[in-house]
Amino acid sequence: MTVTTAVTSRAALADPNRARRVVVKIGSSSLTDPGGRLDVRKLNALVEVLAARRASGGQVVLVSSGAIASALGVLGLTARPQDLATAQAAASVGQGLLMAHYTRAFGAHDITVGQVLLTVEDVVRRAHHRNVQRNLERLLALGVLPIVNENDAVATQEIKFGDNDRLAALVSHLSKADALVLLTDVDALYDRSPRHPDAQRIARVDNQQDLAGIEVTARGGGVGTGGMVSKLESAAIASGAGIPVVVTSAENAGAVLSGADVGTWFEPAARRVNARRLWLAHAAHTGGSVQVDDGAVRAITVGKKSLLAAGVISVAGEFDAGEPIDVLDPVGRVVARGLAAYSAEELPERLGRTSAELRQQFGPDSARAVVHRDDLVVLDHRA
Repeated sequence: MTVTTAVTSRAALADPNRARRVVVKIGSSSLTDPGGRLDVRKLNALVEVLAARRASGGQVVLVSSGAIASALGVLGLTARPQDLATAQAAASVGQGLLMAHYTRAFGAHDITVGQVLLTVEDVVRRAHHRNVQRNLERLLALGVLPIVNENDAVATQEIKFGDNDRLAALVSHLSKADALVLLTDVDALYDRSPRHPDAQRIARVDNQQDLAGIEVTARGGGVGTGGMVSKLESAAIASGAGIPVVVTSAENAGAVLSGADVGTWFEPAARRVNARRLWLAHAAHTGGSVQVDDGAVRAITVGKKSLLAAGVISVAGEFDAGEPIDVLDPVGRVVARGLAAYSAEELPERLGRTSAELRQQFGPDSARAVVHRDDLVVLDHRA
């Protein structure tokens, strides 16, 4: 069921009665000193802002990076580890240190915090992400401020979110947040590099077309893993799901939550998408794909039909029935994603067959669609 968002302006974001639940994400670069180690003063400054929001009656979910940065000094490391094993070890040590700082800082405001460590599996599998939803909802109901981070101690390169920006966008949807604030080391999105003397702040983005021609950095640096591209992708996920987003610097956190005209505002879509479709489009990790002909592309994108075996050209990867797969057009672009009705082993012998042929060869109950339209979400492959 879709729900119209109540937060459509900066003034509404400042009102805890309208923006009752806000997800705030802060990256490592905004919590560290020039040497890449955790700067407790920066952490305390953020806590002061979020505690004030809580005192005004709002709820806050904090998505915080900084675990690995917290461990650098303790482990005698001079920079973020480049090998996976050392990074996992640093995360194991640093996550406890990071939470200790947050527990102390929020405790000074009589706010209890709860740690929520997530992996991709917790979000991509439907049963798991429902558990995450219930956990966040119960923590908030108990007056606890959840602090979310990716579980880098066990995540591998193949099953990582990549950075906490995307995780924050998905958490904002899972927690049914009224707004998402992405804090970074740049005060806003600019039409070119902020270092350029003619760079102009982009105060508002109403749709993805507003971003045409914008020059942004692809990656973050130092102790962080995300860059402005990551922020834009996350803003697109959240705003497309009906959640307004503001991207700004950590120094502007208080100003943003007070409704000031700082940072870049991403206007939310008019109506929130179904949670199942958001999960399929952005959170689901696909183990395989099917390539389809032009007729099938038109049927599922324009006609909003189910994907039938008659339109499938080939199968790739490994997947079981009920798992998400990508749907590729004849030139290999991903045009849709959905839940497969057949496994990768079952599907090849059904390719190109009509429903009548499937019934004749495999029985009356074997003519189901490869992906039913209720389990299918069309993606914008032009982006």
